[in-house]
Amino acid sequence: MLTASLLARYTDSVTVVDRDTYPEGPEPRKGVPQARHCHILWSGGARVLEELLPGTQRRLTGAGAHRIPIPAGLVSYTPFGWQHRFADEQYTLACTRPLLDHTVRHQALREPGVTVAERTEALELCGTADRVTGVRVRELDTGTVRRLDADLVVDTSGRGSAARRWLERLGVPAAEEETVDTGMVYATRVFQAPRAAPDSGPFPLVSVLADPGAGGPGRNAVLMPVEGGRWIVTLSGTRGGEPPAAEADFLGYARGAVRHPLVGDLVAALEPLTPVWRSRSTVNRRVHYDRLPRWPEGLLVLGDAATAFNPVYGHGMSAAARGVAAVERELRARGLGPGLARAAQRAVARAADDPWLLATSGDVRYPGARVTSRDPRLTDPATAAAQRRAADAMSAVATRNQEVSRAAVGLMTLSTTIAQIQTPALLAALRRGPERPAHPSPPLTSGERALLASAPA
Repeated sequence: MLTASLLARYTDSVTVVDRDTYPEGPEPRKGVPQARHCHILWSGGARVLEELLPGTQRRLTGAGAHRIPIPAGLVSYTPFGWQHRFADEQYTLACTRPLLDHTVRHQALREPGVTVAERTEALELCGTADRVTGVRVRELDTGTVRRLDADLVVDTSGRGSAARRWLERLGVPAAEEETVDTGMVYATRVFQAPRAAPDSGPFPLVSVLADPGAGGPGRNAVLMPVEGGRWIVTLSGTRGGEPPAAEADFLGYARGAVRHPLVGDLVAALEPLTPVWRSRSTVNRRVHYDRLPRWPEGLLVLGDAATAFNPVYGHGMSAAARGVAAVERELRARGLGPGLARAAQRAVARAADDPWLLATSGDVRYPGARVTSRDPRLTDPATAAAQRRAADAMSAVATRNQEVSRAAVGLMTLSTTIAQIQTPALLAALRRGPERPAHPSPPLTSGERALLASAPA
């Protein structure tokens, strides 16, 4: 939808082809199979969203989404202890994925010239290895097959993208693919949030994160307040530490399997509103279309169709938004003329570099992680060890040093890049080390502790 709204500014007509049918309101739909899990839109992606679709953040918060300051509104148990809740530098928009999709879709489809072909599937690309000229589609209800001619075809079809296969049919060499698979499984349940005091402010985003250096499977728990007075709790575990599917075992995993019972304790006395939903589509997967020796004019591949992340880091939506912003910069410089597709595809790849490294460099440390890559940062033991030491040193200091926390939070929220944080000020802060005492227990406010106190023993 962000891509459609962007392209509407550069052309007369944009057609969105979707196998699904869009619901009238913020409801789950078949085309977004992971929509019931916790989805985090970090400020790096939220700012792009607002730039492309002004007023979207206001519409989201008006519909009940929470704008949570980060790290002030973050209660996080990291591998290096509890994160201090320093004054906020960034934020997240906390809401359900259906509300986010509905709001963005409503905003994008108001753009003149944008139309939707629902219940329609793309079958193949039209054109040659040098130029894509359109796409053949089939209407699911009638079986009618037709060709849609286009100056630009954009694939945003997600993890199931067929672009790699379609390009091979046109004579384009197979693109290199990287994968890092931890076997991560997700389990999510929604709870009725407790009634908080009127002056207590929004409840924080709560996370208990696995320690990838501990030698065992990684187990995580995240609690996110969303619209409608609800809390979403998503549990996740790597191969050998998967969360249960049974409702009776959900709370036990949250209280006993992860490194701290905080998330489980917070919801132990609450009314569950849903069953437990599970998902396994969590492989980090990157297709290097940017490295192909030839790339056809008239084609772009964006979002999860090009680079998909383990959802535990919350980077998927924000990274996709950054990719659209990269396309916008190329469009401003080149328009829809020759050379756009190759330049934009490379810009999309650069926008994915940081979140890819942040996700995969942690995931390769878990037992049983399956890696297909030629990147020495992931495969060379000495290079990976040096990178791991540097990342661990920064993460450890960030929990108790505000300057380092500012840089770490900027990266986590995709609001800045690895290159941009490498400043003399950060190096000096790292040398100073921790400046606050370690928190011996969760850094909750008195109001937040009152909610925790209601949990049964």
